[in-house]
Amino acid sequence: MPSPSSAARPERILYVRLPCNPIFPIGVVYLADHVHKLFPTIEQEIFDLGAVPPLDFYKALEDKIITFKPSLLVYSWRDIQIYAPVGGRAGNPLQNAFQLFYSENPLERVQGALGGLRLATDYYGELWRNLGLIRRGYAMARAHNREARVVVGGGAISVFYEQLASQLPQGTIVSVGEGETLFEKLLRGEDIASERCYVVGRTRPRPGLVAEPPTPMVKTACNYDYIGQIWPQFDYYLDGDFYIGVQTKRGCPHNCIYCIYTVVEGKQVRVNPAHEVVREMRQLYDRGIRNFWFTDAQFVPSKKYIADCIELLGAIKASGMQDIHWAAYIRADNLPPELTRLMVETGMNYFEIGITSGSQSLVRKMRLGYNLRTVLENCRHLKTSGFNDLVSVNYSFNVIGETHQTIRETIAFHRELEAIFGRDKVEPAIFFIGLQPHTGLEEYALDNRILKPGYDPMSMMPWTASKMLWNPEPLGAFFGRVCLEAWRRDSNDFGRTVMDILETRLGRAALAEALSAPVAV
Repeated sequence: MPSPSSAARPERILYVRLPCNPIFPIGVVYLADHVHKLFPTIEQEIFDLGAVPPLDFYKALEDKIITFKPSLLVYSWRDIQIYAPVGGRAGNPLQNAFQLFYSENPLERVQGALGGLRLATDYYGELWRNLGLIRRGYAMARAHNREARVVVGGGAISVFYEQLASQLPQGTIVSVGEGETLFEKLLRGEDIASERCYVVGRTRPRPGLVAEPPTPMVKTACNYDYIGQIWPQFDYYLDGDFYIGVQTKRGCPHNCIYCIYTVVEGKQVRVNPAHEVVREMRQLYDRGIRNFWFTDAQFVPSKKYIADCIELLGAIKASGMQDIHWAAYIRADNLPPELTRLMVETGMNYFEIGITSGSQSLVRKMRLGYNLRTVLENCRHLKTSGFNDLVSVNYSFNVIGETHQTIRETIAFHRELEAIFGRDKVEPAIFFIGLQPHTGLEEYALDNRILKPGYDPMSMMPWTASKMLWNPEPLGAFFGRVCLEAWRRDSNDFGRTVMDILETRLGRAALAEALSAPVAV
């Protein structure tokens, strides 16, 4: 590997995090930290538009570019798609859609249409605003330095990199997935053709670019002393009750039919050394942080990584950080008693299970790899170990193959979870899958002519949105009206109300039926 001093010319890197919900921007932070470790003489700054008032976005960006004069302008774009179940940035998109498509009340349908129009207006407004910020920043950077380059990356780009090609400035480097090795080559003046990227107007994205495996790398603890020096808005996230992101591993080995994580991050799980994760947490702890979110696609991806999780939690326990809380996405089928005990002892106070369905037959159809019987056994171990906090269980109704019987089975599974933890401790999060490009669900929709080849996955037009927010017939209207009734009854306890209505209308299966899925012969 060439030495850090071999960078072709001095660079000044300005990272611009485009506006989004106030979530700790761990991707930008980790990238800047990685660059500093390899190229310690390069000047960098992180500019977080998420901490800037909306009316000041353009002026703040312009002022920053004038004063910093970047030679490399890097945009991080986290959010585009807004097919969310609740709490959308411009309201509740699921509620608006269901009012429009399924309500029998004309006034409610008008309300849904107006809400959807407002949602679409805000969505396209944000999209055009972010593209405008990129174009404006690129033009200003080039005005100060004719050789200035622009890179655009982040979660939104990794999903919609093909659709954005025609809307970004010529010469923009579009980075898909992880950016560390791309930046190493950019800063050394090396060819980037083999990286997961393309240059707008010069090269086209290779077919299947997003599915190419990322380059493995060993992640060391982020240097937050340095990050504090280059990120003026760092204290914004330290003063509140934010859960600060810490990554313990990258990659996910599963094949869930609707999930984009396994495509973007790759199937190879790369575990960060436990002592490095603890060293990173300790730096944040010493700054007053007590709430941590492990940002892994799955904290325990499979049985193979149980030992790594036990090692990490053992190291956290030994570190003396006794008053912390942490949360994560967790596959509850991989929780032996030793691990559940350490979870409780190290302060886990919330976790999410993306279960999708409480019917083993549907779990199999969605390629989730869960054994629901094992999930329940492990949840009992967790409760026995002393866990008395919140569990969020994600149910995606009306997935492929849903029937009244599988709904009854999901209700049986959920009631058993309530019996284990307590009804007030189990929060059912009702999702209707947002169909995303590059997933098995998109392939299924194209194969079954639900979507047409060449469709626009970024469209918010009703004829597209009604298909992208996955709730097909024959059960679509049924679920739509159940959800509408739940919002009318108790919008503050939407998930539990949905489960209650479903049980009242359809009944509940025997638990044994939910946990078995005989293979057809």
